[in-house]
Amino acid sequence: MNSRPLPVKRRATRAAAAEAARPDRKQAILLAAEKLFARHGYHVVTIRQIAEEAGVPLALVGYYYGQKHELFHAIFAHWGHSIEERLAGLRAVDNDPADPRTLPRIIEAFIGPVLALRASAEGEYYALLVARELYHATEEADRVLRGYFDPLAEAYIDALHIALPHATRGEVAWGYQFALGALLHHLSDNRIERLSRGENRRGDPAAAPMLVRFIVGGLRAALPRPRTPNKKTHPRRQT
Repeated sequence: MNSRPLPVKRRATRAAAAEAARPDRKQAILLAAEKLFARHGYHVVTIRQIAEEAGVPLALVGYYYGQKHELFHAIFAHWGHSIEERLAGLRAVDNDPADPRTLPRIIEAFIGPVLALRASAEGEYYALLVARELYHATEEADRVLRGYFDPLAEAYIDALHIALPHATRGEVAWGYQFALGALLHHLSDNRIERLSRGENRRGDPAAAPMLVRFIVGGLRAALPRPRTPNKKTHPRRQT
């Protein structure tokens, strides 16, 4: 005896439950959003486009992540370990202002993990997303900056202020922003291949030592140590 077919509503519910039971779908949505946001920008991309890129039903995006801004934040929560890696690298630096190696080591800890992400298959789009979206002062980007990246910035500014004690915190904060600008541009720039006539590759991690020297040199030039007055020696008077 044949069983009666399930009502349409119950079949749809079971189908949705089956889809939700597949953990790869959740990861696929996150990766699709990361890729599309990085390539086209947060405000341009729709939830439907993310679902199509991930190969999942449209409703499943909302089931896992809610609204688009919540999905955007979920990407940065997923990559929170990369921020922890940069903070761990900073804590490993022996911050001795008298040691000329201190400043380069701080900058290496700042840029190294990011360049490694940009060069990796799994982190390429995240690094590009950071460079592209966080540069723009949108409401979504500001929330991410405050929640994830401001604590990182504060820690590095504190460390730079120790390494450059002759500068004010305000001056060091400017220096941090200039360093960040150089890093973000290196991550996202596409012109370098054309301008170098094919000699350079965009986002090339091999350029890291040059980028470190550039940032360190800029900080040292912009925040020079105060000059000590020259002591002139006078000949003794004859008595």
